[in-house]
Amino acid sequence: MNRKFLVVPVMAILACSGTGSADQLSSWTDGAAKSAIIDFVDRVTDPAHTDYRPVDERVAVFDNDGTLWAEQPMYFQLVYALDRVRALAPEYPEWADTDPFRAVIADDREAIATFGMPELMAIIGATHSGMTIPDFRATSRAWLDSARHPRFDRLYRELTYQPMVELLHYLRDNDFQVWIVSGGGIEFLRAIAEEAYGVPPEQVIGSSAQAEYRDDDGRPRIMKLPQLGSINDKEGKPVNINLHIGRKPILAFGNSDGDFAMLEYTTTGIMTTSSASGPMTATHTSAGWIGGSARRRFVAGWWCRWRGILGWFFRDSEWGSVVSDSGVGATHASPLR
Repeated sequence: MNRKFLVVPVMAILACSGTGSADQLSSWTDGAAKSAIIDFVDRVTDPAHTDYRPVDERVAVFDNDGTLWAEQPMYFQLVYALDRVRALAPEYPEWADTDPFRAVIADDREAIATFGMPELMAIIGATHSGMTIPDFRATSRAWLDSARHPRFDRLYRELTYQPMVELLHYLRDNDFQVWIVSGGGIEFLRAIAEEAYGVPPEQVIGSSAQAEYRDDDGRPRIMKLPQLGSINDKEGKPVNINLHIGRKPILAFGNSDGDFAMLEYTTTGIMTTSSASGPMTATHTSAGWIGGSARRRFVAGWWCRWRGILGWFFRDSEWGSVVSDSGVGATHASPLR
C-alpha cells in the first residue's frame, strides 16, 4: 500500500469484436491509451484472432485505492477506523490516556501522521473486531453512506474514478470476469463494491483479519478477531489471486509499487509461441486531487515480450473527465482540466 511510486495497471495482452461498445469509455480522451484498451479487448474477444481467449480465461484484476477511487489525503478505510475510535471512545474511557487512541480522540494530527504499523494495527484491531461479519459490513456501510470528504464535501463512496467505472462495465460487457484485488480490508470493500463498481462480494480480494466460527445458543456466526490474517499487498497480491481465483489474470490495473508483484505476475509466463504480443500496461498516479481543477496524469505503455522486451512507453492525460458530479456511476463527470 506504499504509494510513493508511480507503477502500472497492467493489461497482459494475449489479445474482434466483443459485445461492449467503445462508446462506453466516454470519459476517456481519444488517444493512444484508449485505443490500446479497445484494441486489446477486440483481439482477445475475436474467435478468428490468434490472441483470442475463451471467456473463462478473461480475468481482469483491479487495485482499489488510488486506482478505482481516490486515496487522498489518506486511505478511506483509515479515515473510517479513526472515526470509529472517536465513536467508541465513550465505551473505553481508558483510551483518553492510551496511545495511539489518545492522539486520535484529541485529533492530534501531528501524532497521527507518525503512526507506523503497530499503531495502525492497534486501531484496526480495536475497531474492526469483536463483531460478526454482517455487523461489520453494516457499520462500515453506514459510515460510507454518511461520511463526507473534507475537501470535496462529497460522500467518500462517491469519489470513484468515472473513467475506471466505465472501464469495468466495458470489460464485463465483453465477458471479462472483473475482480478487485486491494490492500484495503476485504469486508470493508465488500460493503460497497457491488453498488460502486458492479463487483459482487465474492469477487473482492483484500487484506483480512482472523475470524472464528461460533455457535452461540443455536445461532451460528462468524466473528471477526483482532489478530491479522492476510495482508493483501505487494507479494501478497499474486498469492491471494492464486488462492481465490485459481487462474492467472490476463489484465491487471494498479497505481503503485504495492501493485507491482500483481502486475509482474500477470505479465510473465503467459505467452504462447503463436503470439507475438505482450503485456500492455497503464496507470494513473496517486499524487494530486480529483475533481474540479484537479489533474490526474494517466500513464500507458506497451511492453512487447517476444524474445526480449521492446516497444514504446508514453505519458499523457488520457482521462477527459475524472469523478462524476452526481455520484457513483453517473455518466456526467467533472472536467480533468
